[in-house]
Amino acid sequence: MATPAKVNRIGLDPQVYKGSKTTLCAGCGHNAISERIIEAFYGMGVDPRQVIKLSGIGCSSKSPAYFLGGSHGFNAVHGRMPSVATGALLANHKLVAIGVSGDGDSGAIGIGQFVHLMRRNMPIVYIIEDNGCYGLTKGQFSPTADLGSRLKTGVVNDLPPIDLCALAIELGATFVARSFSGDKKQLLALLQAALAHRGTVMIDVLSPCVTFNDHEGSTKSYAYVKEHDEALEEVSFVPFFEDISVDYEPGTTQVVAMPEGSKLYLKKLTHD
Repeated sequence: MATPAKVNRIGLDPQVYKGSKTTLCAGCGHNAISERIIEAFYGMGVDPRQVIKLSGIGCSSKSPAYFLGGSHGFNAVHGRMPSVATGALLANHKLVAIGVSGDGDSGAIGIGQFVHLMRRNMPIVYIIEDNGCYGLTKGQFSPTADLGSRLKTGVVNDLPPIDLCALAIELGATFVARSFSGDKKQLLALLQAALAHRGTVMIDVLSPCVTFNDHEGSTKSYAYVKEHDEALEEVSFVPFFEDISVDYEPGTTQVVAMPEGSKLYLKKLTHD
């Protein structure tokens, strides 16, 4: 007897959520982000035909080709993706929008458009694949490169970085987070929560460039990020369609197992 095909809550096969084969460098953090996007959309049961994926120019902007192959897509010019996203959402309010940008695309030529998208609170998941360099033009420093960071050539960055998360918060974005492409669990939970959010989601994902910015002296390398990774709290997400309900007597304590393996202790108080 044949094994039934695995489908999600809207009856779609995982294959529907995949895209073309990647042409990025082997080990590029951007590929890991694409894999988590596929997982999140599949797990949340979002129909790819209702999705529009948008990008600008750069290594990061190639990423939408590698997920949700059946979705609508638009590759805008350098730094102008927010305008196209705004127009698409105004024209069709039913679209689920995901924009993929880079630290150069959003922090340099496109920062003016980034600013106005954040303050308008448009319903979009805006992902910045942040590697601190311009990967398509031989690895020069981008605006998010940290002060004192060093290129492979030995050149030291003498300019302070633009913190795109701090900027997004100041401008009023209603969901702002920073993650790491090498942290599958955390990034997946953030993307699932992002898809459930109504408003602008901005996630800055540290995504090491294995060709130009993964060496000693870089603050955006795999080794540096892993060494300086300090978890402030456990990030998890329970979808609305996986509601957890409990019923217990006053004066007793109930242990509730959460999806990621942790336990929640609930005590019902009595009142005289």
